[in-house]
Amino acid sequence: MTYPLIVLPFALAGLITVLATARRPGFGRRVRTSVLTALVLVALTVVFDNVMIATGLFTYPEELISGIRVGLAPIEDLSYPIVAAFALPAVMELLRRPPSEAPTPDPAIGGAR
Repeated sequence: MTYPLIVLPFALAGLITVLATARRPGFGRRVRTSVLTALVLVALTVVFDNVMIATGLFTYPEELISGIRVGLAPIEDLSYPIVAAFALPAVMELLRRPPSEAPTPDPAIGGAR
């Protein structure tokens, strides 16, 4: 199995998760924040992957990668931080309780009812 085929189900699951939150409040803000996060993570991944590959910590078999590289790193390596930057906030949104279900503080006892 090649690295692009390994990435595909995770990318699809991430996309489905993000789309499942499209009608929730704050979707646009969440996506903008994910874009900025993805840019930072991609930059860090490019730098550190290239350093690790250049120092010989690991290699990629040519027959398992697409052949497209950013420096020494195969482009497939950039998919992981991109999927994480979008999917993790979406998962957190799906796990968050809607405001109508959130416990309300009881002023008489100083806690939740």
